[in-house]
Parts: sequence; structure tokens; C-alpha cells
Amino acid sequence: MTRVVRFHEYGDADVLRIENVDVPAPAADEVQITVKAIGLNRAEVMFRTGRYLQEAVFPSQLGYEAAGVIRTMGVQVIGFAEGDAVSVIPTLDMSRWPTYGEVINIPAKYVVKHPARLTYEQAAASWMQYVTAWGALIAQAELKPDDFVIVSAASSSVGVAAIQVARSVGATVIATSRTSAKAQPLRDAGAHHVIATSEEDLAARVKEITNGKGARVVFDPIGGPAVAQLAECMSFGGILLEYGALATDEGTFPQYALLGKSLTFKGYLYIEITSDDALLERAKEFINKGLDSGTLVPLISRTFKFDAIQDATRFLESNEQVGKIVVTLD
Repeated sequence: MTRVVRFHEYGDADVLRIENVDVPAPAADEVQITVKAIGLNRAEVMFRTGRYLQEAVFPSQLGYEAAGVIRTMGVQVIGFAEGDAVSVIPTLDMSRWPTYGEVINIPAKYVVKHPARLTYEQAAASWMQYVTAWGALIAQAELKPDDFVIVSAASSSVGVAAIQVARSVGATVIATSRTSAKAQPLRDAGAHHVIATSEEDLAARVKEITNGKGARVVFDPIGGPAVAQLAECMSFGGILLEYGALATDEGTFPQYALLGKSLTFKGYLYIEITSDDALLERAKEFINKGLDSGTLVPLISRTFKFDAIQDATRFLESNEQVGKIVVTLD
């Protein structure tokens, strides 16, 4: 028996329970991992509350990211050995391959031997954010050194990762946050410019920063009215990648900006990368190289013990963090 987190109904963090279950032997293509740290993601909150693309079958487990040590492997697995320190790239189904537990089974395709310089906490805080940012900014937007990129809601773990990925290719990063309270932490995280959207005129500030050109790339998880505001900030031929829907109001569609500037608006899903073997291998190579060189440095906002999983999730939902929230296991 091993301890895992499960929930038996949709609801707030109180529905999360730590329970004892039997973890089966890994399937032929799976790796079994003794977990040392777990990275939390907003997708797991949406899954737990019934607002995700996938519906839960109760009782359900959850979780996309973790790091730990290989304890055993399926018969088809090659390239790994018992005792290897590894981290987990989010799979295509968190209920089938959950990470909130002391022992987990994960398909070898989504397991990485991360650089030795990383702690387990850092390794657990890496893959969702960096794969998401790499896929949007590098694979799809083809970000270049002379580009300006707007990273909205930049204090999230994905936002911080996007800042680092963009800087690694020489682009200029304009980070946005609702207030100026997080401005200095975002500058410390690498943003060249920070705009507090409730305190400043977003379009005017972007125009000033870019010398009237506008930003070619926008990376946004908010949607709603923010899309029209961001369209005003974009350069001719720009691309906006929408990877979330935090706004509850759909807002007005900016048809004149779209047509007048020949813009591209694209909905972007993480699984566009993880379901494509070639893209996933490119992402692994880019990210591991960056993690090893120190170009990419996971920013951890706060850590919690496994028994405090409810408190950790509540902190995630508070939006007070800058960076990743990690749960540790002894």
C-alpha cells in the first residue's frame, strides 16, 4: 500500500484526501518512481473542480508533475536503470497516470533523466512550464532575437518559464501583471519591462517600449477582454497564442485589429507538443540543455509537505505566488 491523493467529488481543496491504495506493477512501457517532489499546476485545480477538458471518474487521482527515483521498470523500457534520478513530463491523462502519490507509474516516454545539478524540487517544477512555453514561443511563434514578446499574467510558473525561454533566444520580454506588487519579482525573474495593467495604459506603454512597432508575439492565459487589449499592442503580422481562459467574460472580438494588422490568433494546447514524438524530443533537448547550463532556472515560490496538500492547493488558487508551488515527500 502507498499513500496517494484522491478526491471523490468535485469541489474546493477540502475534497482532496490522502488515502492508502495498492499501486500495481508498472506496465511493459512504464517506469515506477518513488516520488521525492510534486509540482502543482492550475490544470489540476480545474480538473478537481470540474472545469477541465477531461472529466473525473470517482474516486479520482490527479497530478501532472513529479520527480524522484526509479524503483522498477516494465520489460520494454530501455535507457533507464533502477536508482536513476528522474522527473516527469505531464502525460496526456492525469487520472490514468497521476503524480500526487508516494509511488507512481508513468510511461517511459514521459520520464526524463534531468541534469544532476537540479534538486528534486527544481526538477518537479520544470516540465509543464518549460514545455508549454517552448512549444508556444519556439515551435510555433519561432521567436527571434529581434522580437518583442508580451507575456501576460507573467507571475505564474508558465509565465516565468516563458520569460526565461524568450530571453534564452535573445528576445525582449514585456511582462504584464494586474498590479505593480509583483513588478520587482518579475524583473528579478528576467523580464526586461513590466506593465501593471490596472495602473497603466497597456497599449501606450507597449508602443513606448517598442518605439511604436508593437510586439510580434503575445503569450496569454487570460483571454476575454484582454484579447482586444493585446491586439492593440501587436505589430503587423503578429501572432497571439492563447493557452488559457482565466477570464469569465468572453469580451469583444478585435476584428479590425486582426484584419488591419494581418494578425494570427491561435488557441494553444500543451498536448500539441506531448502528443508529437518529434516535437517532444526537441523540447526535451532544448529544456535539458537550458537546465544544465543554467539558462533555465525553475523559480519555486513555496514548498509544502505532502500532508499539507490542501494548503498547497489553496495557496496555488490564491494567485499570490511568483513561480512554482512544490510539494515534498520525505
